[in-house]
Amino acid sequence: MLLEPSPDPATQDRRVRRSRAALMTAAVRLVSERGTTDIPVTDLAEAADVSRRLVYLQFGDRDALLTEAAIDLVRRELLPQAEDGGDATRGVAALAQHFAHHRSFYRPMLTGSCAFAMTSTLNKLFSSLNRPALRKLFGELDQETADDLSEFVAGGAATIVNNWVIAGPDPLDPEELTNRLLRLASALTLTHQVGPADGDHAR
Repeated sequence: MLLEPSPDPATQDRRVRRSRAALMTAAVRLVSERGTTDIPVTDLAEAADVSRRLVYLQFGDRDALLTEAAIDLVRRELLPQAEDGGDATRGVAALAQHFAHHRSFYRPMLTGSCAFAMTSTLNKLFSSLNRPALRKLFGELDQETADDLSEFVAGGAATIVNNWVIAGPDPLDPEELTNRLLRLASALTLTHQVGPADGDHAR
């Protein structure tokens, strides 16, 4: 049997990137429209104009595709705004606006078959965003303590955002979430600056 010529690597890479992007875009759109993650792979493939086989080749299964679509959405739309200029208030506001705008996608992602993977993804996102602020607040910590503290704070923030996206009143108010998160950040900062010893002296 004659072998077909090998495709040019650069062309192949472009095709892979295009098909992955098309699948992730289709995933966000279909989950948002249908309000569920229970979407047949056939529907996702048809919406992206690719084969079902390509979905499995590139992502392994449907839930992996949906989770990757969420990660891609965060990277493209949220992170550039949240990290812009290092302004914490602007970053928190951008985060609240992002999740409010894409609630129709994130709510089924946080309550359906992808819930565990989605929650883990958000914890990592919040951990990466709060690490610089915690380092500035607490100074030099050993790496393990810094990582644990970052994950501890991130888990709490993610829980608040998750509950807000899932059960908050419709429409969501990004300003309300922004104020809640900033109040918590302020309380954490004040508690650290005062410290338990200072509080004892005050009494």
